[in-house]
Amino acid sequence: MLMHKIVRATLALVPALLYAQADHPFALPERVPLWPSGAPGALGTNPADQPDLTIYPINGPQKVATGVLVFPGGGYVNLAVDHEGTQIAGWLNSYGITAFVLRYRLGPRYHHPTAIGDAQRAIRWVRAHAHDYGMSPQKIGVWGFSAGGHLASSVGTHFDSGKSGSADPLERESSRPDFLILAYPVITFKEPYLHRGSRDSLLGKNPESSVIDLLSNETQVTKNTPPTFLFHTSDDNVVPVQNSTMFYEALRAAGVDAEMHIFEHGPHGVGLARDKPELSGWPDLLAAWLKARALR
Repeated sequence: MLMHKIVRATLALVPALLYAQADHPFALPERVPLWPSGAPGALGTNPADQPDLTIYPINGPQKVATGVLVFPGGGYVNLAVDHEGTQIAGWLNSYGITAFVLRYRLGPRYHHPTAIGDAQRAIRWVRAHAHDYGMSPQKIGVWGFSAGGHLASSVGTHFDSGKSGSADPLERESSRPDFLILAYPVITFKEPYLHRGSRDSLLGKNPESSVIDLLSNETQVTKNTPPTFLFHTSDDNVVPVQNSTMFYEALRAAGVDAEMHIFEHGPHGVGLARDKPELSGWPDLLAAWLKARALR
């Protein structure tokens, strides 16, 4: 058990070194565009205008049939791709799970529905390529942090079963995740618990009330929302903990399986919290949840 924890910690901190070892079960990461011919609505051809996935495959006997898309946070203006992206991919790989880190388009250059369109496309891409990576199309989850948690809860409450008549085979795939992992997520865009910076970046300064309602995801939960794991801290002074509690209550009211862990103290944006002894156990709780659901 101790050795396994050491391996997981090392993966989370320096995955690039491990990928470089030829005899290691971890393949080199690869980056693929979501739209090889150019993203719809793109305002340019720079990387920030063309969303992509960085894929962290895994091989060997520890590999499982689960895949997880990772949505880093950053208030819809930046992406915390290290501690909420690369390190998360390393942690997932340590449990045999293939990871996909999404680089989605950001405000204020891009507003809704661009980000959710990028995220839905990413889910369709992973599901369409599931067998290429030894995964089950029915074990594709999403893990979002902060504003990335808002994006994750958005695809968990706004999805479709695919467009069967589309000429694009990816668009025929379902955009519904099979499970959600939400770490200190932005959920609501309503007073008094919203994170205003995320809302302004995604919707602009004066959004219509109907759009605020649509993307306050605690109001959008149904019985078809995927099973969800939530982590937050009580004294998060950036994204109020009520974002998680409201979503959890909505899930339970709809009869959706949910597990929530609220720690008494801790700052926002901790990632795996490796340097926060009071919080560092939260990934182990997630690992237990994944195991109980036969996802690792």
